[in-house]
Amino acid sequence: MISSSYAAATTTTMHDETHEVDQDKSLVFDFLKNNSKIPQQFIWPDDEKPCPQPPPPLHVPPIDLNDYLSGDPLGVSNAIRLVNEACRKHGFFLVVNHGIDSKLIDEAHKNMDFFFGKPLLEKERAKRKVGDYCGYASSFTSRFSCNLPWKETLSFRYSAEFPYSDHIVQSYILNVMGQEYTHFGNVYQKYCEEMSKLSLSVMELLGESLGVGRAYFREFFEGNDSIMRLNYYPICQKPDLTLGTGPHCDPTSLTILHQDDVGGLQVFVDQKWHSIPSNTNAFVVNIGDTFMVMSNGTYKSCLHRAVVNCTRARKSLAFFLCPNKDKIVRPPKELITRNPARRFPDFTWPVFLEFTQKHYRADKNTLDAFLHWLLLNT
Repeated sequence: MISSSYAAATTTTMHDETHEVDQDKSLVFDFLKNNSKIPQQFIWPDDEKPCPQPPPPLHVPPIDLNDYLSGDPLGVSNAIRLVNEACRKHGFFLVVNHGIDSKLIDEAHKNMDFFFGKPLLEKERAKRKVGDYCGYASSFTSRFSCNLPWKETLSFRYSAEFPYSDHIVQSYILNVMGQEYTHFGNVYQKYCEEMSKLSLSVMELLGESLGVGRAYFREFFEGNDSIMRLNYYPICQKPDLTLGTGPHCDPTSLTILHQDDVGGLQVFVDQKWHSIPSNTNAFVVNIGDTFMVMSNGTYKSCLHRAVVNCTRARKSLAFFLCPNKDKIVRPPKELITRNPARRFPDFTWPVFLEFTQKHYRADKNTLDAFLHWLLLNT
C-alpha cells in the first residue's frame, strides 16, 4: 500500500513567481555582474539569505573507490559502512581514488572559462528554450521573476544508450555553437562518458550497501539518460543579498559534482547550514529524489545551495545521473519485503523532469509537489 504522506503538498506551492515570464529587456545578467547595486529580482528573502558567518563544515566521509572496486575485504566493508551511514543521515559523501584522469578534469574546468568568458550574444547561440533543460541560461531571467540565482549555466543531455553514447554531447555542441567548438565538444563528450562509468561504480556500492547486491542498480542505470551542467558563479558585489543556487533537493537520481578550489556548496543538516569544503582531488556525490524513491526512503535527498562571493568566480561540473526514459522508478522487491509500506508511487523520469521544467521550480518540496501533482493527473 502506498503511503499518503506525500499528499500533504498542495498546488498552492506553485507560486506565481515560479511561472515562466517574459524577459525584462533591461534585466540582462551579463551586464549586472560588476554592478554594486543588485536588482530586486536577485535579492532573496531574509530567511533564505546566506549565513552572516561561515557555517561549520559538514563531515562527509571520503569513500576510497579504488579500495572498494579492488575487492579488498577491509576496503569493501569500510566503503559500505561509510556510505550507508552518510546516505541515511544526509545523502552526501566524497569519492576519492576514483580513477578519473586529472588532465580531463582540468580541461573541463578550462573550457568553462573559455565558454563563459565569451560575449553574451555568442553564448546565446545555445540559449535554453522555454520548457527545455538543455542550453545556456543566464541567471534564468527568462524563466523566473524573482529569487534569481547569481549564475550562468550550460546544460546538455548525455545518453549511455547505443548508438548515442559516443557522440551525443559532441553533436549537440557542434549543432548549436559551430565548428570552432569542436574541442569544447570533445572534452565534454569524454567527461560525460567517464562520469557515466563512475556513476555505475557508485551504484554498485549503493546497491551493496542497501543489501540488494552490486548488480541491481548498475544494470538499472547502464543505459542512463543523464544531464551534464556547467555552473559558473561570477563575482558578486553584494554576496550577502543573493544566492548562486537557491535551496533545493536534486530531483535526479545521483549527482556527481566536481568543485574548483573556491568553495560555496552548503548543505542543510540538523536544522542548520553546513559547508562542504572544496577538495579538487575528490568528487562530491549526493543522492537525488529519484534514487531516494528507489531506496524506498532509506537513503536521503538533502537540501543544499550554493553561495557566491565578492572576490573570485566559482565553477563546478555537475553530472546528474538519470534513468533511461523507459525505466519504471520503483524500489527493488528486497526493500519492499523488509519494509512493506510503499512510500512512493511508480513513475518514469521523463514525467518528473517535465514537471520540474514546466510546472514547478525546484526547491525543498519538489518531490512532494510532484507526487501530489502525479496523483491529480493519473
